Amino acid sequence: MLNISDNNKTQLQSLDKYKTIQNLSNKVPYKILNRIITLISILGFAILFLPWTQNISGTGAVTTLKPNQRPQSIQSVISGRLEKWYVQEGDFVNKGDTILYISEIKEDYMDPNLVENTKNQVNAKKQSLESYGFKVTTLSNQIQSIKNEQKLKIEQAQNKIKQSVLKIKSDSIDLVAVKTTVKIANTQYNRSLQLNNEGLKPLSDVEEKRLKLQEADAKIITQENKLLTSKNEYINSKVEINRINAEYAEKIAKTQSDQYTALSNQFDTEAQVSKLENQYVNYSIRNGLYYIKAAQSGYINRALQSGIGETIKEGTPIVTIMPAEYDIAVETYVNPIDLPLLSTGTKVRVWFDGWPTIVFSGWPDISYGTFGGKIVAIGNFISPNGRYRVLIAPDQSEAKWPKQLSIGSGAQTIALLKTVPIWFEVWRNLNGFPPNYYTTTTTETNPKK
Repeated sequence: MLNISDNNKTQLQSLDKYKTIQNLSNKVPYKILNRIITLISILGFAILFLPWTQNISGTGAVTTLKPNQRPQSIQSVISGRLEKWYVQEGDFVNKGDTILYISEIKEDYMDPNLVENTKNQVNAKKQSLESYGFKVTTLSNQIQSIKNEQKLKIEQAQNKIKQSVLKIKSDSIDLVAVKTTVKIANTQYNRSLQLNNEGLKPLSDVEEKRLKLQEADAKIITQENKLLTSKNEYINSKVEINRINAEYAEKIAKTQSDQYTALSNQFDTEAQVSKLENQYVNYSIRNGLYYIKAAQSGYINRALQSGIGETIKEGTPIVTIMPAEYDIAVETYVNPIDLPLLSTGTKVRVWFDGWPTIVFSGWPDISYGTFGGKIVAIGNFISPNGRYRVLIAPDQSEAKWPKQLSIGSGAQTIALLKTVPIWFEVWRNLNGFPPNYYTTTTTETNPKK
C-alpha cells in the first residue's frame, strides 16, 4: 500500500475490547465448540495424508471364459415340420441326445426310398463304367492286332517285291540267252544257206535252220513279255504295300476313334458316378438331420419353437442350451480414458449382486465380500455402450468364487492401481486427471571409480 490516506491502518484492532466478544469467550459451551472445531480441523488435515489406493471401477455381468461354454442356441440345418419333442425346458441332456424330430417338406426329398434308389443308380453307373473300361481295353487289343496283321502283310508284300526283283533278273538272263540263241540260229542259217548255194548242203538242212531261227525269234517275244510281266509284278508289289498301309491306317484310325468315343463315355460316366455318389452321401446325411441332437451336454433353458406340425426354415433356432461345465468369468466395461492403464494380468476385485458386500474402494484390505480376479482379455474395439469390454477370470491365488453364481448375474469390479495420499487423490479428481497416468522414470547411473 502507498499509505496516501490518513485513514489507512496497518494493524487490525483487537476484538477483545468488545463486550460481546468477552461474554462469548467466557461461556463454557463455546469453548468446547471451539476445541471440537479445532480437533476436527486437525483430524481432517491428518486424514489428507492417509494412503489411498487408486482404482478403476466398472460394471458388468457374469459370463464364461471360453466361447464354447456360453449359452447357445441349437439350430435346424434343414427346413422341415415339427413332429415330436423329446425334451422339455429344464431337462439335462448329454451330447448327442435327441431333442426334436422333424419331417421333410421339400418335394425333392419326400421319396422314402430316395437313398436306396440313389444307391442303385450309383451301382448301375459303376457297372456301365466297368463296361466302358472293358470296351476300351478290347479296342486297344484290337488296335494291336490290326498293327500286327499290318506288319505281316507288309512283310508278305516285301517278300513279293524281292521275288519280283529276282524274277526280273531271271527273265533278263533268259532274254539274253534267247537273244544269243537267235544269234546262233541266224549264223547257222546263213552258213547253211551259203553251203547250199555252193552245193554242199541240201535244201532240207537250210529249211531246218530257218525253222530254228523262227522259233528262236518267237522265244525272244515270249521272253520279253515275261520280263515285262515281272516288272509289272514288281510295280504291283510296291503299290500293294501302299494299299496295305492305307487300308490298315484306316482300320486303326476307325478303331482308335471308337476307342476315344469309349474313353469319352467312360469319363462322362465317371463324372456321373461322382455326382450320384455325392447325391447319395448328401441324401444319407440329410436323413440324419431329421433328428436334431444336442451339440454338448447341458440344460435346456428355453424352447424357442413350440407345437407340433409347425414348419421351420433352415437356420431357425430351436432351443437354447446352457453347457453343464464351464469356467466362470466376468465381463466388465471401463471408460476409454482408463483403458491405457489396464493390461493383461492386472489384479481386480469383484463383487456380485445378491452377495453381502462392504466395499471401501480406497482401502481394499478392509473391504468385505469381494473376490480376487485378474484381467485375461481387453477389447480392441469400443462397445455399443461407449466403453471397452474387459474379461476377468478368477485369481487362483485367492479364494474361489461362489459356485452358486449364475450366468448373466450382475457384477461390479475395481482394478487396483497405485497407492497415493488422499490429498493427491482429491487434487486429481478436482483436476480431472486419470489415475496413475503420469509415471516417473528414474535412471540409475553407475559412476566409474
